[in-house]
Amino acid sequence: MTTYAVGDLQGCHAEFVELLETLAFDPRRDRLWLAGDLVNRGPESLACLREAMALGEAARVVLGNHDLHLLAVARGGAGLNRKDTLDAILAAPDREALLDWLQSRPLLVAEARDDTPGAATVMTHAGLLPQWSLPQARRLAGEVQEVLGGEGAGAFLERMYGNAPALWRDDLEGIDRLRAVVNVLTRMRFIDAEGRLDFAAKEGLDSAPPGFAPWFQYPRGDDVRLLFGHWAALQGATPHSRVDARALDTGCVWGGSLTALNLESGERVSVPSRQRP
Repeated sequence: MTTYAVGDLQGCHAEFVELLETLAFDPRRDRLWLAGDLVNRGPESLACLREAMALGEAARVVLGNHDLHLLAVARGGAGLNRKDTLDAILAAPDREALLDWLQSRPLLVAEARDDTPGAATVMTHAGLLPQWSLPQARRLAGEVQEVLGGEGAGAFLERMYGNAPALWRDDLEGIDRLRAVVNVLTRMRFIDAEGRLDFAAKEGLDSAPPGFAPWFQYPRGDDVRLLFGHWAALQGATPHSRVDARALDTGCVWGGSLTALNLESGERVSVPSRQRP
């Protein structure tokens, strides 16, 4: 059995199929970790969603910001943005089954590592706040997942958007607490030494605001391998990282490539994008 981790699909279905064929991926034997943003901006969001769902237990999927946006549009009253490519999903005959499956995905998955006692491999869409221990992060992600699986999901999705609070506090409650967790796990790029998020800078490392740095350039007190997508401008690199962080998003929807990381060997396999940059 081989386990692969793949970054943001964002509707790049042809490339996803080609990558699985290149890997000779067999869902009866192998496992696939998908780092969120299955949908949006690319041409075949519906096909990506169906493909991921059809993998069943062979795939572990976390929610990304674009996946949550789809749920907010479909079930939280949010409007479509000009560049969204979600219409086919919203009009699909299997729409509700697809949305139910997506809404039941977690924000974080973690697994103990056989090669290093006491260590874990963790995947979220955007990363992990250095101020959070892994047990704390799992609890907080679980709080959001519980809300998404309950009767209050629609109300939460309706109020999910927003940049405040930008700084985590343990005494946050209600929608502020849930929104802060979602923003860390699905939107984070640059933070300051206290863990305050910046939401404006979205390009490469040289776009960091004064006093801010990439979240992976701050140390942690545990032994975790962190898998994340979300940040296409990194092109799979995490320079000057002070943690074991593996960037998976290599910008397929922007004309880059779609990349799989072999979690056992560390080898990366990529297929070129078919999208126009």
